[in-house]
Amino acid sequence: MKSNNIILRYLLTICSHLLFWVIIYYFYSYFLGYGSSNTEYVNQFSAFLMPVTILISYFLIYYLIPNYLLTKKYKYFILYGIYTFIISVYIIILSILYGLLYSEGYKEVGTVPLTKSLPFIILGVYFVVLIIVSFSLILQNYKSIVSNENLKNKILQTQLQIKNQELRFLKMQIHPHFLFNSLNTIYGFALNKKDEAPEMILKLSNLLDYILYQIEKPRVLLIDEINHLLDYVSLEKMRFHDTLEVETIIEVSNKNIQIAPMLLIPFVENAFKHGDIINGSLNVSIYIKTEGDILIFEIENTSINENTSENGIGIDNITKRLEMLYSNSYTLENKQTATSFKVILTVNNLNN
Repeated sequence: MKSNNIILRYLLTICSHLLFWVIIYYFYSYFLGYGSSNTEYVNQFSAFLMPVTILISYFLIYYLIPNYLLTKKYKYFILYGIYTFIISVYIIILSILYGLLYSEGYKEVGTVPLTKSLPFIILGVYFVVLIIVSFSLILQNYKSIVSNENLKNKILQTQLQIKNQELRFLKMQIHPHFLFNSLNTIYGFALNKKDEAPEMILKLSNLLDYILYQIEKPRVLLIDEINHLLDYVSLEKMRFHDTLEVETIIEVSNKNIQIAPMLLIPFVENAFKHGDIINGSLNVSIYIKTEGDILIFEIENTSINENTSENGIGIDNITKRLEMLYSNSYTLENKQTATSFKVILTVNNLNN
């Protein structure tokens, strides 16, 4: 099938070239015989100009221009162009002489068969060559533009695929890190045969469903992210018992706002993992608010300054995801004091 298309394309190309040269032949006949009644003589003479016109044109558009002009070898192009001009003038004059000689038998007595002198005939040939070369350059430029656009599209598609793969890789890094802490908690409860273990397993199953299926979506409802965030907080409360104090303030007026999945939970996970128990308690405060299409998220945990040199893989990944997903539409700020660590995230234009 592919070979048939190639053959068909070549046949169309050959037919278009033949049609073009037939048009040039009639142009010569009209140009050279305008005002003359001796049409047979003019047609015979015009035929002798066709080979040299075709030769010069194809030499320029298929050899000289591609090999020297388009490759920016301007010195060689000028040099070989001069050689081509000198040789072509000689060949054109020979073609004219042979044309005059072999067309003599078609000359009618008392008529002027050709209405153009030798210089005009030579200029006519170069005019046709100039038209052909100009058309070829325009076509070449068009093909170059189309090729560049196709190349740009392929590059954009490749970049998009790389971006999606990188985003998926970042998500996959979040999963084991997130699950590790939760499974450790359930494991500890199971060893001690605590009554809270079934409830923890139920909450974890909801989180697993969210992580394994919902995270593949480009956007989820903000309220769904918050609900799973609260499930995670509940798991941590069961693990920490009396050593954990969590304050949550949620002011979400628009229930239809959507965000990227797993956008907020890693910050919460990081607060529990890297937070420090001070005076017998780990304090975590979570504040989530929406204003129109703006999300404001703040989380603060007790933390000893000397122990916060590393923020963990979660924060690094979520920062990269924010840059990829929200680029110029977010701000992320960290505030460290002697006894606390605070993250403030603002995301704009959530409806877009």
